[in-house]
Amino acid sequence: MPITTAHAGRTFPASAPYEVSRAKIAEFARALGDDNPAYFGLDPVAPPTFAAIIAAQAWDALFDDEELGLALNRTIHADQQFDFVRPLRAGDVVVATLSIERVRTRGAMDMVTVEVDLAVDGATVCTARSTLIHTREEAA
Repeated sequence: MPITTAHAGRTFPASAPYEVSRAKIAEFARALGDDNPAYFGLDPVAPPTFAAIIAAQAWDALFDDEELGLALNRTIHADQQFDFVRPLRAGDVVVATLSIERVRTRGAMDMVTVEVDLAVDGATVCTARSTLIHTREEAA
């Protein structure tokens, strides 16, 4: 059975903790070509889009759920939004919890909006919302 509107509201178990490090922040900023001094030094904050690394790890639960019939190779990441309470910092140990917010089906395509709560010590620091466009296997 493929994903349907009935799956909206489903929440998956939290991902393994991800420790944000100074090295990873600096590496990510260099990959972006962003030399903002806030991303380097002894007490850096992460660029806002760094949250996508952690949120995407939570997607594993979505694609591993055989009931949903989703496959990463038939998926396009169509939209991304981040709502921050505070920036991610070096030393944060982040746990990501994914929920299916909305499912819309148009022909052989599913538009799935997921929300990933990124929490440190049980408190939300960022909410990452993504819209994924998935083509069903029979249409591929």
